[in-house]
Parts: sequence; structure tokens; C-alpha cells
Amino acid sequence: MAYKIVLVDDELLDLQAMEAFIPWSELGYEIVEAVNSGFLALEAMDRQPVDLLITDIHMPNMTGLELARRALEKKSDLRIIFISGHQEFNYVKSAIALNAWSYVLKPVDDQELIGSLVAIRKDLDQEKERQEAEHAYKRLMPIIQKEYWQQLLEGSNDPLHMKMLLDDSGANAIVWPVAVAVLEPDDWSWKLNHYSDSEKKAILTRFRDCVYAKCQEYGIQHVCKMGGQRMALLLERNKGNYAVLVELNDYIQAQFPFTITGGIGGFVHEPVMLHESYLQAISALDYKMFVGKGKWIESSSIPMTEIKDAEHLDIQLDALFAAMKDYNLVGIHDELDALFRLVQNWRSRFSAYNFAMYIFMKLDGFLNSLNEDMFNILDIELKNLDILLQFETIADIHSWLRRRLFQISEQLNQKKLNKNSKLVRDIIDYVRENLQENLTLRHIANHFAFSPNYLGLLFREQTGKPYSEYVVAMRMEKAGELLENPSSKVYEVAALVGYRYLPYFSRQFKETYGMTPNEFRRQG
Repeated sequence: MAYKIVLVDDELLDLQAMEAFIPWSELGYEIVEAVNSGFLALEAMDRQPVDLLITDIHMPNMTGLELARRALEKKSDLRIIFISGHQEFNYVKSAIALNAWSYVLKPVDDQELIGSLVAIRKDLDQEKERQEAEHAYKRLMPIIQKEYWQQLLEGSNDPLHMKMLLDDSGANAIVWPVAVAVLEPDDWSWKLNHYSDSEKKAILTRFRDCVYAKCQEYGIQHVCKMGGQRMALLLERNKGNYAVLVELNDYIQAQFPFTITGGIGGFVHEPVMLHESYLQAISALDYKMFVGKGKWIESSSIPMTEIKDAEHLDIQLDALFAAMKDYNLVGIHDELDALFRLVQNWRSRFSAYNFAMYIFMKLDGFLNSLNEDMFNILDIELKNLDILLQFETIADIHSWLRRRLFQISEQLNQKKLNKNSKLVRDIIDYVRENLQENLTLRHIANHFAFSPNYLGLLFREQTGKPYSEYVVAMRMEKAGELLENPSSKVYEVAALVGYRYLPYFSRQFKETYGMTPNEFRRQG
């Protein structure tokens, strides 16, 4: 984009000469007005933005110095070049006071003026880049602040890093004490299962936007997205927080096909304690498996022993999912037994149901991390999980879950085997098409982005042969086919199947076929 210039000189010939003899467009400029008075120049600046003013100093009615002063009032960052037939100290001093870029004497030296124009263009480009960077930063600032809040809540042990986060996040403006609340949509992946991926993404984006908007409406200024679909809020004391959060729940339930559950941590009095309140909110949120969904759970209302049980439960669930991933049926059986020992003394069928649904919620998250869909694997719909309420005993739920988890693990293992088989088939196809190349295991591993050791073990497991033996067999098979053509030279065949040293090719050929290449051809 060309920068805009206004030329001003009461001497018409000088004005025309400047217009004609300077390569304005090549220098990156566009003359928008060429006028013979300061008044006309100011009018031109009112009509459109101007980047550079080039003006004669000696003009009737309004001097170039007065024009420059008035123009700078309109645009403080305007660049100015003065042109004068007089090299008087007072003029130069006034031009310097007005931050003029250059003071050019008449008759104008084209090269001197061009040099000034090049320098100004460079400065304008740098200023433009700075402004664009500043605008981009302002647009990103809300995102950056949310990122800072996330780091504050998740904890930072570096004092310098903590100070930077506090300065840039706006935490120093908070009215303390505050408590961290964490919310998440309940069973969203199940409830949105019949939507397309793009529709799911749109619904979840609208959900977050609604939470941001309603929190602003309620006076909750600090809201940020955490991992997954969770969101964190900072609640100030004495703002009727609980009533506001219940209203938020009702609003979300009316707008979306799911409810939200939230956990609320304890109040803290300084930023470094936010992490502790956040962890308390997470623990309270995880407690929903005991008390149900669609509500706000305060950490202060949860017995410490049950918080420990919930933490232990997540550790055991991780072990269960690891066993499922490894197709360790004994491990699945043992970890599931350990999980159900936690609930063997519960007397409420609804508590047992919540517990089983919690396992399914975590299982769904685990399978999503593997790009798998729990309902597709089990071939069931969400509503069919209500079967858990129909079981009469904990043992019934336990037995039903064990069968389902075995089923999922079996399917994961089968998909893994199929995936490995496809990888080996792809390797064999690649080798077959590139027999003339150097096909070391390292080369193949680099091509398919695996480690050589892993690929070697996988190849042997799938084919029953080491990779090197398999490649030699493929080369010999191809060599036999090529030698059936009587016009093919033996050294040509050797090169086509990847051998540069003919004696070595002949030796391996004889080991495979029990005869030399020439004997093989004569026999054929």
C-alpha cells in the first residue's frame, strides 16, 4: 500500500517539477494533492488521511512552518519535509522544533529528496509493523489472560514466573478473598452422541460462550477454560454466589441437552493460594459420583475420608484402563474387583448406580483418547445404560460391567492387531516397489516413523520371519522372474533387485535356488 503525500509550494513550476521528476510510485508513495497554499493543504488533510507533508517554507498568507504546526494538530505522527530557498538558522531551528524529517534547499537536489523519502518510507513501514503487532496483541490479550489464569490455577513454583502471571493476568485487581469454582457439562459426549463432529464442536463452543456471557452478567469477571470441557470461575465473597450458580445451572439446562455440575473450593486470601482452592474444587467436582449431577458441590461439605476414596478410585481406574489397553484380562478382573470393594458397604442403589455411571464416564474419556467411541464399540445407546438401575444387587452390576469391559478390551486388541497387520502390509508393498533401493530396517523405520527395534519385532511377529530374511526372499523371487526374460543381463537383474556387487548376488541366489543365475536361466 502506497503512503499518501500532500505537496505544497506557491511556486507552480517548482511544484510541477517535484511532481514530474521524483519516481513517487517506485518509492512507495502516492501524491493525493499538489496545492499552492497552506489552506488548501489543510483542506486536503481533512478529506483523507495523509502520511507525509512536503511543503515550502516561504509562502504568502500561511508559511510552511505555520502549516506544519496546524497539520501536526490534526495528525501528531505526520512526517514533514521542508523545502526552502534560504538556509537561515532560524528556519532550520524551527524545522527541528517541529520534528521535521528533512530540510531541503532549492533548487531541489532530486537524489537528496529521494534519500529522505527512502528513510521516511522505512520509518513508516516500521511504525506500521509496530501498530499491527500492537493491534494483534490487543486482540490476543483476552486469550493470553485466560492462559495466564489457567497457569495460576494449575500452579507455578517459580517466583519470577508467578510475579509475571500476577502482573499480566489482572489478579492484583481482585477483591480478596476468592474461591475457585470448576464446572463441567455432564455426560456431554453421550448426550451429543447422535450429532456430527461439527455440530458437537458448535454446541460446545456455544456452551462456553454462554457461560462467559452469563458470568459477566452476574458480575463474575474471571472465567477461563481448563482441560477438556471444564471451566474455572473466581468467586468473590458476599456476592450471593451460590444463588447465582444455581441460576447458571438452570439456564444451561434450558439451553442445552445436558446439565452442568460444579465443585467449589475454599476461599483464599492471596494469589499463590489459588492453586489450593482449585484442587479443592476439582476434588469436590469428582465427588459428584456419590451425590449425583446437576448441582454445585462445596469442598467444605465433603468428609475428608471420602475425598481420599475418590482420589484412590481415580488411581485404580487408571490401572483398570491400562489393563484394558494391554488386553490383560486377569488385570481387568482384579482391578474391577478392587473398585467394587469400595462400594460393597453402600446401602443405596442410587449410589451404586452413580458409581457405575462414573466408571462409564471415565471409560468414555479413556476411549476418546484412543479415538474410539464407547457406544459404537458396545453397540448400545445412552438410554440403555438405565439397565444399571434394574439390577437388584451390586454383584449384578459388577458382573455386567466385567463382561462389557472384557468386550471392549477384546475389540481394542483386535483393532490393534488389524492396525499392525495393515502396517506390515504397507511395509511389504513399499519394499516390493523399491527393491532396487537400500532397504535397511533403519531406512524403513525412518520412512514409517517408528523405531527400528519396534518395527523389527512387529514385522517378525506378523510374518514369522526377521525383516532382513523377508527382504532377501522378495529380492530373490523378483530376480527369478526377471531372469526368465532371456534379453536381461545378470548384472542388470542384480541391480534391479538391489545388489551392487554381482558375486554377492550370485551367492545369495544360489543359496535360495540351489543354482547360479546362469544355471537357473539355462534350466528355464
